[in-house]
Amino acid sequence: MATTDTGTEAAAAPVIAAEPGTPSAGGPDREFTIKARSQRQQVIRHFLHNKVGMTGLIVFAILLLFAFLGPLANPKDYSTLNRFAQSLPPGTRGYLLGSDAIGRDLLSGIMIGIQRSLLIVLLFVAVALPLGLVIGALAGYFGKWVDSVLMRFVDLVLTVPLLVVLIVVASNFPSLRTATGVGLLIGLFGWMDLARIVRSQFLSLREKEYVEAARSLGAGSGRILFRELLPNLVGPILVYSTLIIPTNILFEAALSFLGVGVRIPRASWGGMLSDAVQYYTNDPMYMIVPGVAIFITVMAFNLFGDGLRDALDPRSNR
Repeated sequence: MATTDTGTEAAAAPVIAAEPGTPSAGGPDREFTIKARSQRQQVIRHFLHNKVGMTGLIVFAILLLFAFLGPLANPKDYSTLNRFAQSLPPGTRGYLLGSDAIGRDLLSGIMIGIQRSLLIVLLFVAVALPLGLVIGALAGYFGKWVDSVLMRFVDLVLTVPLLVVLIVVASNFPSLRTATGVGLLIGLFGWMDLARIVRSQFLSLREKEYVEAARSLGAGSGRILFRELLPNLVGPILVYSTLIIPTNILFEAALSFLGVGVRIPRASWGGMLSDAVQYYTNDPMYMIVPGVAIFITVMAFNLFGDGLRDALDPRSNR
């Protein structure tokens, strides 16, 4: 009688779920349908059972509703001053969070600040993601002199102090001091870490059997890169994107705080904090409100990124 390696079979067996429908050996009164779960279904299932990730997702959804539906209930323009042109305490009629030292509505500023932060994040992803993917993929797949040239260029760019460069560029080109301009600048100078991550993944994946099989069947480098290798990097790229978003939100706030980011009267959390420095002793809410908004947003993205990472790699759970 032939023997089988039960350990190997158990490891290779697909994840199955039992549903009502088909008789089983457990008894005539119970019916089950054996259904294999795809990898996507497994990831979604793991994420939905991850309390940390779900907390971040729920908070992020609330922030989106607050930012885009809130103005319908509170249509005030942040640049419009109240009729007293002075600070109002929280709870004042028409000013739920109060107003700043010159009479601007803090609630409107927070809602617009979320919108600007999300726009900057989207622009960063749209610019940095393609650059990092292309350069990292070329360096990791072709190796040799291509890898050396591209990675030395990345190392050179990484030695440049990014904050100083952005301050110089924004100071000399005032037209870039908008949410769109800041997002594009951060994206143009923020792709290097992603390129290094993609390169390291490609160095490992290019030696896999399925790549050799595709190459032996006559597949060109372009097909192997975009059809065989890149789909296997969806997980790491998603995790990197969610974890780098809080960094860029803080980066934009730092630029605006230093006076070279989004310009007043356009609302920006960093700009609101910068204005609050001279008033916080008399009006602490002017600093507390944008500070808490930044904290909640950054924490939500961090929690969501951690949950997504654990769902894509359940073995990493502690």
